[in-house]
Amino acid sequence: AVVVVYDGKLVAEQYAPGFHARMPLLGWSMNKSITNALMGIMVKKRMLNIHQPAPVPEWHKTGDPRQSITLDQLLRMSSGLEFEEVYAPMHDAADMLYGSDDFAAFAAQKPLDAKPDSRWSYSSGTTNIIARTIRATIEAQEDRNYYDFIYKELFDKIGMTSTVLEADASGTFVGSSYAFATPRDWARFGLLYLQDGVWNGERILPEGWVAYTTMPTAKAPKGEYGAHFWLNAGAAGSPEDR
Repeated sequence: AVVVVYDGKLVAEQYAPGFHARMPLLGWSMNKSITNALMGIMVKKRMLNIHQPAPVPEWHKTGDPRQSITLDQLLRMSSGLEFEEVYAPMHDAADMLYGSDDFAAFAAQKPLDAKPDSRWSYSSGTTNIIARTIRATIEAQEDRNYYDFIYKELFDKIGMTSTVLEADASGTFVGSSYAFATPRDWARFGLLYLQDGVWNGERILPEGWVAYTTMPTAKAPKGEYGAHFWLNAGAAGSPEDR
């Protein structure tokens, strides 16, 4: 499916045979950007601070070097955690998505193989750690269901009414991979960012969040990644090298 929005209006769409405008399609790593939006909402509500160490239970042991990893480093894929983003048997991404019942726990038990912020390494495991952190924070601070919070604070407000979130067996939304929405609703999500996180005059994402999200991660060599968003920005000082 291809959907084109211009000046806030749907101006063109085209669907392959067997697909149509009302069919929710799997987002795969566009879901990472949904995770970014949810983190933005948590920041706006002062429920999480991305510059503080990530509250990951597996890292709370005395002397664990992973205790220093921040949510910002997780969002920017710069945590230094070991993870193979390879979709084949006996590799981390496939083993997590198809062989684990708690995707965040699978990723959180990985050791450091680089100092945090010293390299950029794309990791779906990182995203699922963030997704579980969001869930745990909502359930600890809000007197409502985790999924009710997500829909009320994001999807309902921007009209993404077709969206279906899939969870792992532990009940946590698979922030790395498993959300479905119609192409028109995916376009709505993109428009939210184009409008600096504002929808119909209401600020959904905190002021400055889109600028933060789209700032290239320092160690991404060609400016290809921000905070859970692909950018295609080009190398620093040489934007044509992308």
